[in-house]
Amino acid sequence: MTRDRKALQLTLLAVAMFGFGFLLVPLYDVFCDITGLNGKTATQAVAESREIDAQRQVMVEFVTYKSTGLQGEFTASVQHLQVQLGAMHQVDFTVTNPSGKAQVLRAIPSVSPGRAASYLRKTECFCFQEQPLAARGEAIMPMRFYVDRMLPADIEVFTLSYTLYDISDRANSG
Repeated sequence: MTRDRKALQLTLLAVAMFGFGFLLVPLYDVFCDITGLNGKTATQAVAESREIDAQRQVMVEFVTYKSTGLQGEFTASVQHLQVQLGAMHQVDFTVTNPSGKAQVLRAIPSVSPGRAASYLRKTECFCFQEQPLAARGEAIMPMRFYVDRMLPADIEVFTLSYTLYDISDRANSG
């Protein structure tokens, strides 16, 4: 095998690997949508529930995380909430910025078990858009939701977690 042919094969392999890596994110999103894995929640608000199942309740747990390097606090007003299916609820999340620099934040939600994500209906959420936060500021960010009455009977508890990221550099450059 000649050197030119070997170089061409290696170049084609590198291009193919780059293409595969580039396509992984959209392929993963499709896979998660089909299988219900990863607990991704809707990214747009839905209409409020009109029907409540007074016979069934589930426990919703709230967990908050901050990305590496993000200073300050990020907490939910409650750690868990017993909810009736179809009933509207609101949980407030508080974030503080102790730094002397304004920030733009983005919250990424996840639900565990992932199957429950399809039944969590948010009518309002800070995760739908970027959240500006002033230097040395504090914000209370509401999340209004209900759990769909069609939630499978074997799900009695699920966890909604949010990870907060500082996207100031990206938001300011765009």
